[in-house]
Amino acid sequence: MWLPLIGLIVGLAVGFLLDWRVPQEYSSYLSIALLAGLDTIFGGTRSFLERTFNVRIFLSGFFFNTLFAAGLAFIGGFLGIDLYLAAIVAFGVRLFNNLAVIRRIVLSRWINQQD
Repeated sequence: MWLPLIGLIVGLAVGFLLDWRVPQEYSSYLSIALLAGLDTIFGGTRSFLERTFNVRIFLSGFFFNTLFAAGLAFIGGFLGIDLYLAAIVAFGVRLFNNLAVIRRIVLSRWINQQD
């Protein structure tokens, strides 16, 4: 429970303290990696709340989704087409869907506790 929070705090501290810039040609890859990570985190949170969490599925989903999306971005860059936008849209839709389900689960548990 505390490990993700500690990782987030350390990551934010390192990010703010270091003056490190991502080259513009890698910005599409970084945006996909960020969305894949967020999608995986919210998907894992959703499955945890639904009591169906499996760490193997969580890790394999993270790496497969990230590599597949990066592959799309690479092939799109090679062909001169912005294919990374397809991955961004797909991850964005999944992210909002997971957030909606998490919200419903948390609110229904909170309402049930009130009764």
